[in-house]
Amino acid sequence: MRFLIVPDSYKGSLTAVEAAEAMASAVLAELPTAEVRQIPLADGGEGTVDALVAARGGRTEQIEVTGPLGARASAYYGVIGPMVVLEAANLCGLTMVPPERRNPLRTTSRALGEAISKALDGGCRQFTIGLGGSATNDGGIGMLSALGAIFTDKSGGVLRGYGQDLTALSRVDFSGLDPRLKQCEITVACDVKNPLVGAEGATFVYGPQKGADPDMCRTLDAAMATYAGLGEASLGLDPGSLRETPGAGAAGGLGFALMALGAKLVPGAQVIEDQTGLRAAARLADWVLTGEGRSDGQTLYGKLPLHVARLAREEGARAVLISGSLGADSERLMPEFAGCFSIVEQPSTLQECMGQARPLLYRCARNVVRLIGQTGGRQKL
Repeated sequence: MRFLIVPDSYKGSLTAVEAAEAMASAVLAELPTAEVRQIPLADGGEGTVDALVAARGGRTEQIEVTGPLGARASAYYGVIGPMVVLEAANLCGLTMVPPERRNPLRTTSRALGEAISKALDGGCRQFTIGLGGSATNDGGIGMLSALGAIFTDKSGGVLRGYGQDLTALSRVDFSGLDPRLKQCEITVACDVKNPLVGAEGATFVYGPQKGADPDMCRTLDAAMATYAGLGEASLGLDPGSLRETPGAGAAGGLGFALMALGAKLVPGAQVIEDQTGLRAAARLADWVLTGEGRSDGQTLYGKLPLHVARLAREEGARAVLISGSLGADSERLMPEFAGCFSIVEQPSTLQECMGQARPLLYRCARNVVRLIGQTGGRQKL
């Protein structure tokens, strides 16, 4: 019997790689002769580098960058053949900033630009970049500054590339951007459809979780609009042509900045499918096991387990959902899966469940596989 293991991360408790390992161990404990392939998933947020490196046999490279608050920080990116995989979450991510210090006026995306520059020095010209989980709302000026763009205030002073610098911005100059960027293919894993500015833009929708109060949101959004106009003019684009593109507001405006470099924004699930050969793997599988930290009605709106289930069905396999918990409207998921399971075994606190996530996942997956094994397998659909 052939199993494909493709979980997302169980946020706060298990990475996608750890979850896949627990599920695979459960399969082999019940069915030692089973064929098992693991493809950990990520949608562009935390764990994207690890998931792609694990799925494609790449490696990671440690680097030192300017962290989101300006201090030096250790980070890493993935190297898969000629491609480098980066994620905002481990370069300028929200988890890198203590809750009491979260303030988008004082954070910068400079680390992403520094990481790109280092990869360019190493000869890379192909990038995959995940944008989820950033702590920044600087419109990407931190990243662009690290790559040679110059942002100045009314007096001609060069701005450092923090969120607050948007409010002083007077001139944008892209002429000094690293010329090697023109040779690059940049794919951005991004499920966010928000424009750069406005009520549905980067600041008003995502700023509060990064520490912005209502007054700060209004100030930053107005400044972001000025920045967008200056940036589009510098690129020779019509006003609004880039800022209104779906995804421009991703990661506090990094979507806008990366598109200014010629990047292509692609749904995270599609990036994973393309980069890992997920569809071909599902075609060879009898059963697909997937899961996430919490599944509910929102899973129907493009989350990775749903993508996996539908892809599996298209390729003649059946998918089983094994998640940390099943929340509101989770019954709506049942038509998409052969079964939906929660790993929780008894009344417990969230902390207790998260602390025991690996053994709980292992035991639940083993029970599921035991039941599958009792059926003696199945014919392809």
